[in-house]
Amino acid sequence: MANKSIDHAFTATNLTSAASDPTFAGALSFMRRRFTKDLTGVDAVVWGIPFDAATSNRPGTRFGPQAIRRASAIFDNDPQYPFNRDLFAEMAVIDYGDCLLDYGNHHETPDAIERQSKTIVDSGAFMLTLGGDHFVTWPILKAHAAKHGPLALVQFDAHQDTWFDDNRRIDHGSFVARAVRDGIIDPDRSIQIGIRTHAPEDFGIHILYGHQLEEMSAGDVASTIISHTRGAPAYLTFDIDCLDPAYAPGTGTPVSGGPSSAKILSVLQRLHQLDIRGADVVEISPPYDHADITAIAGATVAMYMLGLHAERRASASHG
Repeated sequence: MANKSIDHAFTATNLTSAASDPTFAGALSFMRRRFTKDLTGVDAVVWGIPFDAATSNRPGTRFGPQAIRRASAIFDNDPQYPFNRDLFAEMAVIDYGDCLLDYGNHHETPDAIERQSKTIVDSGAFMLTLGGDHFVTWPILKAHAAKHGPLALVQFDAHQDTWFDDNRRIDHGSFVARAVRDGIIDPDRSIQIGIRTHAPEDFGIHILYGHQLEEMSAGDVASTIISHTRGAPAYLTFDIDCLDPAYAPGTGTPVSGGPSSAKILSVLQRLHQLDIRGADVVEISPPYDHADITAIAGATVAMYMLGLHAERRASASHG
C-alpha cells in the first residue's frame, strides 16, 4: 500500500502524476485529475457545464458532467488504448470543476459561459468541456474564435443545429446557424458527421449523412474530415446522439440509424492531424441512460480527445 493513494483528485501533488484509486472508490474528477481553479502550468483543462434549459425534447443533460466523471473512473492509468501512452505523463491536466450558472436567469447564461471559457482559453490551455446540452457550444465557440479567429467546426451529431435563431433564443438547435452568420466558424472548412435529420439550411457546410457512414470505412471518414478542414484551426464538438440509440440511449433527442461507438471511436483515433484548438462532449442525459452505457461512451470520447491532444503535443515536441 506504500505506493497507493486515494482521492487523487484532492491529494495529488503533481499535475502529471498517475492516480491509483480503486475504480469503485475515491473522488470522482474526470480521470482522477486534480480539482483546481489554478491554471498555472496547465496544458489541458476539463470542466463541466451543467445546463439543459435549451433542450427541445427530453431534459437531463445538466447531470451529464457528473455522469461522465463517474464513468471515467473505469480508465485505470495504464497506457490508454488506443494511444498506448500514459496521457498524463507529460501533459498536465486538471479538472476545473463546473461553470457557475444562475438557474433562475437563463438570459445571463451565454455571457457567463463565454466569460468563464475565456479565462481558460486565454491561459493557453486546451479546453475540453463536458455538457450540458448543445447550446453551450455557442458561447464556447465565441471564446475560442476571439483567440484563434474563425474555426473549422468538426461536428459529430444526428442534427445539423442550423435552425432559425434571432440571436436571443436559448436553443440547442441553432448554434451552428448563429456561428456561421457571426463569422465564428468557416463553413467552407466545416463538416458535420452522422446527420440523420433535415434542417431548412445547411449554410454550405459539408455533411456526411448517417447512411453514407454505413458505406464508408472509418479511415475514409477520417480522411474526408482532414482533407475538408485543410489544416485550419478546428473545434471538435461531439453530440452523443451522433451514435445510434443502441449505443447511446441516454440523450434528449435520439435518432435511429446511427453509427456504432466502435466505428466513431475508430474515426476519432485517426484525427491526430487536425489542429484541434478545443473540444466538447454534450447531450448526455443520465435519466434516460441504462447501466451507464451513454456515460461510458461519452467518457471514452472525451478521453480520446485528450489522447489526440497528447499525441499532437508529443509530435510537436519531437518535430
